[in-house]
Amino acid sequence: MTTHPVNAAEAAPRSVWWWIPTLYFGQGLPYVAVMTLSVVMYKNLGVSNTDIALYTSWLYLPFVIKPLWSPLVDMLRTKRWWIVTLELVIGAAFAMVAMTLPLSDFFRWSLAVFWLLAFSAATHDIASDGFYMLGLDQHRQAAYVGIRSTFFRLSMITGQGGLVYLAGKFGEWSGDAARGWIIVFFALSVLFTTLFVWHGLMLPRPANDRGNVEEGGIGPTFVRVFAAFLQKREIWTILAFLLLYRFAESQLVKIAPVFLLDKVDKGGLGLSTASVGVVYGTVGVIALTVGGLLSSWFVARHGMKRWLWPMALAINVPNAVYVYLAMAQPDNIWLIGTLVAIEQFGYGFGFTGYVLFMIMTATGKHQTAHYALCTGFMALGMMLPGMPSGWLQTQIGYSNFFIWVCIATLPSFLVTALIRVDPSFGVKKADR
Repeated sequence: MTTHPVNAAEAAPRSVWWWIPTLYFGQGLPYVAVMTLSVVMYKNLGVSNTDIALYTSWLYLPFVIKPLWSPLVDMLRTKRWWIVTLELVIGAAFAMVAMTLPLSDFFRWSLAVFWLLAFSAATHDIASDGFYMLGLDQHRQAAYVGIRSTFFRLSMITGQGGLVYLAGKFGEWSGDAARGWIIVFFALSVLFTTLFVWHGLMLPRPANDRGNVEEGGIGPTFVRVFAAFLQKREIWTILAFLLLYRFAESQLVKIAPVFLLDKVDKGGLGLSTASVGVVYGTVGVIALTVGGLLSSWFVARHGMKRWLWPMALAINVPNAVYVYLAMAQPDNIWLIGTLVAIEQFGYGFGFTGYVLFMIMTATGKHQTAHYALCTGFMALGMMLPGMPSGWLQTQIGYSNFFIWVCIATLPSFLVTALIRVDPSFGVKKADR
């Protein structure tokens, strides 16, 4: 069965604004809850850095292996059905996290629920990204990357910033850190129930959003989907880029929040949870968002090829600010916020290149499943280096760890030099 890449070419721009912002805001929140809120929450509740980095890195696994069931999302029901149904499941999972926190064995039970949340979020990602590619042609996919990334990052501001701040304040007012997090996760449950209703009403119904089981049934279709991906030209270069472009960041992202929270006598900066919510989760993510929008604008004007190296430099070089922060341990909140903003701006600017590379790779009849395969390798590239990062930091200290992160940027530059990009990719047709 042949799928057509554009059905929403007829859709008015207003209709796109009705669903892209809320879809990607909704995609980002479960991810930030699993990957960041869990880290800060467990630090607040007394879990060690080693256990935090190890067990929360395992939560990447559903995002790594989601390609194994991505063809099912392509073949069974519609992407729209998957999105709406999973938002209800995610809302229930958030409520379950809140209910585990008063338990004496909260670490084990909350991790179990985070696993459910991670699997649901990974499947929601597959459906959301597939829905996006069904609704827009390739140029509009590139043009709207900045918009989808902006609302994904706004969800990060909400999570890493607003929700961390609220958890800290509620914890301070009540004298119980766990109570603050209980309130936050119940609030997330209410929010996702609202998104479930909103998207049930507002998501469009593209004619090409339908199951796509090819001749021979589900099994042979599975085989053909994976075979088509592995037969892409320069597949080993593609896999190297997906795994190594974020090699340094995958380690930094696990340790940066706990570094900001850790006591000064342990090498950290000793910030309060609320302050981390403002510095890392709000100021930092605003800078990240500006970086993402700016790079998307440059790519739309001149193409991805021209801006690939500036994006690779931007995502790696600013990691050096953490070396200074660890060595100097400043207590000036404005200085800390400025340096974190510089690093996050660079990440936002550089990550656009990664998203566009995945879109460029995921072409053809099975684009939903192939994009999921790309994001699966992306998650594997985040998971494996992140797992030992907590242990490594405890062995060598924060300063040496951040020096190592700067050295670990070298593989990113190597794979950037290896890939080939069509000079016209991402450029508005009128500007070609």
